[in-house]
Amino acid sequence: MNTSKIDRYTLKQYTRLMISFFGCLLVLTLFQYGMLYYKGVIDAIISISFLKAVVHQIGFTALMGIVMVFPFNFWENLRSRYGFNLVFVLLGLVLIFEAVLIAYYCSTLVPLGSDLLGYSYADVKITLANSGGFMISVYLLFAVAFLIGLFWVLYKVTSKFYHRISRMYPFTIVLFSLFMASLFTDGKPINQNKVQYLAVNIYNTSTEDNSYTSKEEYPLVQGPIIENVLGDYFELKEEKPNIVFIMVEGLGRDFVGEGAEFGGFTPFLDSLTTKSLYWENFLSNTGRTFGVLPSLLGSLPFGKSGFMELEEYPNKLTMFSVLKNNGYHTSFYQGTNSSFDKVDRFLNSENVDFILDKSGFGIQYQQQAEDAAGSSWGYPDKELFKKSISLERNEDQPRLEVYMTISTHEPFIPLNQDFFETKVDQILKNGDFGSRETKIIEKNNNVFATLLYTDDAIQWFMESYKSQPNYENTIFVITGDHRLIPIPQRNSISRFHVPLIMYSPMLKKTRKMSSISSHFDVTPSILALLDNAYEMKMPKKVAWMGGALDMETAFRSTKNIPLMRNKNELKEYISKEKLYTNGDIMELDENMDISSTFGGSGVEKSLERFKSVNHYVTTENKIIPDSLTIFSVQTEKFTPAEITWINSIYDGSNFDRSFFKARDLAFNKKWDDALLLCRYILSESPSHIDTKILSGRLHIWKGNYEESVKILKECIAMNPNYIDSYAALFDVYFWYDKYAEGLALVDIVQENSASANEISNKITRAKTSARKAGIKNYETSKDTTNSTLASIE
Repeated sequence: MNTSKIDRYTLKQYTRLMISFFGCLLVLTLFQYGMLYYKGVIDAIISISFLKAVVHQIGFTALMGIVMVFPFNFWENLRSRYGFNLVFVLLGLVLIFEAVLIAYYCSTLVPLGSDLLGYSYADVKITLANSGGFMISVYLLFAVAFLIGLFWVLYKVTSKFYHRISRMYPFTIVLFSLFMASLFTDGKPINQNKVQYLAVNIYNTSTEDNSYTSKEEYPLVQGPIIENVLGDYFELKEEKPNIVFIMVEGLGRDFVGEGAEFGGFTPFLDSLTTKSLYWENFLSNTGRTFGVLPSLLGSLPFGKSGFMELEEYPNKLTMFSVLKNNGYHTSFYQGTNSSFDKVDRFLNSENVDFILDKSGFGIQYQQQAEDAAGSSWGYPDKELFKKSISLERNEDQPRLEVYMTISTHEPFIPLNQDFFETKVDQILKNGDFGSRETKIIEKNNNVFATLLYTDDAIQWFMESYKSQPNYENTIFVITGDHRLIPIPQRNSISRFHVPLIMYSPMLKKTRKMSSISSHFDVTPSILALLDNAYEMKMPKKVAWMGGALDMETAFRSTKNIPLMRNKNELKEYISKEKLYTNGDIMELDENMDISSTFGGSGVEKSLERFKSVNHYVTTENKIIPDSLTIFSVQTEKFTPAEITWINSIYDGSNFDRSFFKARDLAFNKKWDDALLLCRYILSESPSHIDTKILSGRLHIWKGNYEESVKILKECIAMNPNYIDSYAALFDVYFWYDKYAEGLALVDIVQENSASANEISNKITRAKTSARKAGIKNYETSKDTTNSTLASIE
């Protein structure tokens, strides 16, 4: 009994644990400031900001000390050392989590907040893999080993001076006092504890009151009259113009145009700004890529985590649907996986005619180089543009083409990287950069090399597009989705500050606008231009978040513009020249710098009203009524019994895992159950090609030849390089004695897929079957080949 009391850990050991915990936090803080100094983000490691960070870490330690003392005493009273071991493990996990969050912050310069809830596990996995996943894994292993070792060493060392600490009695009151003191210390993301920041953001977002109290059923619906501010600048032709959007990843205003902080790395776009309508103080409405498509092409509200993340899409209008309803061919092009951020689901809801993503390139195109972990986002920008230019266009039909680039994203590995990094060195040598900018460029030369690569790719595309049908009748719109994340930002508005360039051979005059507009204003303005010049079938009423682009050349800010920083983080709002950001009211000036100001409390109230409306219209399907929709949102219908069964075998967290479940059901000849699960997966992730192929096979096993062939041809169109689609279609043709079709497929697979040798047995079987049926030398199947290709394309 006496031995147990001697072995029981007391407040003495607990105090030493908390001091050791703080020592580890102090080391992590030094690491953060050292990394930021190395990258050129800050001018000095030891500074007022660093001292504030130390105070906040003391406060966080005090908070953890108050929270952990109760389980420590409880378990120690039950059995000696249990409480000590529990607290040691829990604090060790907190340290590891803090290290991860600091690494994320040093990479993105944005703390991870409640937006973490807006990403699926698959999205996070893809992002980490393509943002240096291998290095992150190494860092984590090192962090775990180092931090736990440091934690234990510091605990041992504190025994030598505990007699001094013991005089601070009672210790819990000291901890509470330290915590309260930290609450009154001004905190910014750079100097706040990252675990505490994340927890507070998640709590605030989860408990936020967005109740809607107005009696107005459709608060966004308004008359369709948008001022035609663009009409005076275009000499429009008799036929409707093609509209081409290029959404450039990370293209912030700090890199483009006259007066850019990091100018010289987009020479083509710089020159294009002088030949175009150019808005230099333009804003993206979201701080990451997830929001650009709904904002730019739909002027749509955000929802909780971005419009594309909504579980069910409300009725909506977008440029895709309006122009498709007016005879346009609509298309979307990107070199990455369209299931990321649920882009494919959004595009399918708009009945977009043609979608190109990573799966649809074929063997003629070169993927972006793999990072150290062996991951690649997909096809870089010039390959994307080359693929697009190779596709046929109908000169008798107007086109809406939308491009989303990816090269200017981590891990910043452009094709011909050495060449472009040499150009960076030359620009740096010949440019007039300050010491801060020089240091940042030197530390991030791969980022600036990628900017040069993307600028070169856009120039190639613009020149090549001159050979496309009706180039002279085309309007090009180029903008950024947000500002590059890894390069230090001047202030909280910088990440939203992007250029807008509107170029066309039909332009009558150029103009540079310094007034503020946003992505919300682009779709209303272009549709107003078209509606004024042509007989257009336009909606009787609209629900745009924006209005007409501001054409004023002098600086002014007249609009109300909500800005969603990350998924789940709606913390910025512009009302006229006032900016509400993180609880502060700031004022915008002509250089898009911000400064403290008095008054402006109405801005916060405007943001609260917007949050209420934003939540209401997106969750209650109240953007526009059914009568105003062009394409009603088509959703797969499942009975309650079907949903119950699906939920019993699939938790919704991983489509690959659910595909394997569907495949197992199919192999066990439970074809109806397998098809039901396939339908559900494809309703959530339309581009999941393995599920689509399985669906095609299931239809043939059930005897539905026509549906099977249709689905498998769609799979080949989605991904002409993917060999499994051909393998399945070869089987279908063989089982149904379609020997000419099978022979035609031989040419297609050998032309498009680098993996044709993997199904050489099926190719041989198709040739042999065709020969036995009297089809020789491919001549008889020539017409079939052409028709098959046409149907696939």
